[in-house]
Amino acid sequence: MFSTRIKLALIAGTAATALIAAGCSSNDSDSSKATTTTAAMDHGAMPGMDHGKTSTSAQAATRSDFDDADVAFLQGMYPHHAQAVEMAKLVPTRSQNQQLITLAKAVEQAQSPEMQQITTLLQSFGKPAPSADMGGHAGMDGMMTKDQMTKLEGLSGAEFDKLWMQMMIEHHKGAITMSNTELAQGSNAESKAMAQAIITAQQQEIDQMNTMLAQG
Repeated sequence: MFSTRIKLALIAGTAATALIAAGCSSNDSDSSKATTTTAAMDHGAMPGMDHGKTSTSAQAATRSDFDDADVAFLQGMYPHHAQAVEMAKLVPTRSQNQQLITLAKAVEQAQSPEMQQITTLLQSFGKPAPSADMGGHAGMDGMMTKDQMTKLEGLSGAEFDKLWMQMMIEHHKGAITMSNTELAQGSNAESKAMAQAIITAQQQEIDQMNTMLAQG
């Protein structure tokens, strides 16, 4: 009887030891799996995270192939173009001169896309988008004053045509002066190419307007 109790106790003890060992083994295995999974997740996440940081950094990086003269040229030419476009939009409702209407349309079609190009270039330089607000640019080469613009808006017919061309000639001359400064002092190839294009196109338009004025 006593021997049987001892045997039973020994069997129970052995079974308990086996269960405890199994439990420990299971916990160790789960812990190992969790550690491995966490490590794998961390390992898998890091390259992606690094890639994301690199990509963001590349997108935020600014160019270095420009100087202060390029920035000044672009920031000044944007409102300069904006005023020329504003003047061009006055023509269809105030002039009956088809040659002038065609010229004004050409001015708008040339300078509006250049305004977008200026914005894109400045942003690629890490600069804010330019403003068409001309309040701070009244003294810029060729820019018309508010009073001059008001006077132009109040005219129509031959009087409008004459004043518009006189004002646009001065406006174009100012743009050419600004562009020549860019060619002399700037370093960015795209800005200088724009400056050269402005000189070529606007000198041709000046010549055309001088001919039209001479014809009366």
